[in-house]
Amino acid sequence: MKLLVVLACFLATCVAQKPHPCESPPLLSGQLSLATQNEQLWAFARYLYDALGHRIRLQEMGFYQNKSFTYDALLLYREAVMYEINHRDHTCKKRALRVDFHPMAVPRNSTLLGQAVVGSSSGPGQGLLVNTWTGKLPNNAPYFVTVTEFGCIPVSTSYRTSAFGWMVTSFFNNVIGISDPNQLNPPEFCQDALDEEPVDFFSLFHMK
Repeated sequence: MKLLVVLACFLATCVAQKPHPCESPPLLSGQLSLATQNEQLWAFARYLYDALGHRIRLQEMGFYQNKSFTYDALLLYREAVMYEINHRDHTCKKRALRVDFHPMAVPRNSTLLGQAVVGSSSGPGQGLLVNTWTGKLPNNAPYFVTVTEFGCIPVSTSYRTSAFGWMVTSFFNNVIGISDPNQLNPPEFCQDALDEEPVDFFSLFHMK
């Protein structure tokens, strides 16, 4: 009888620990790298992510079609506005955002591809337990999302595009919280910025 009770508890624990689609913490900061299958675009960025205020800051450097670029963008989704910030010249461009805010999350209709340990499972603290999910975007393009089992911290995302082939983003040095929330507000010299042409997501990684 005791054996049956122990077995029932074990099975209940296994069921409770089955991975489920999740949402990342609402405030995150860290770094990311982005590369495309056709090798036309590579970028490294520091990011600030605020799901509560629907704000994102990207400070990038990279290469697009063999030309280097740097870029500083503040995306304010509730205002449907993006600021291109140039601190060196104290100038700012204001553009209309043509995309909606999407939280960092595993879509609810995703399918669990598998669970793995990044690093080593030989001893405590030597590896990181992650879950990889797959599915299709509304345009029928396939995607893969890998997040940590505990905390739902983003590790990598991959999805296929018509312009670049597979686009792979890797996240690292993630920290829960934002040390300087003021970086998610436009600088004072942006107050008089004039409206320019709208912007879409892909241009955030290869604007001049």
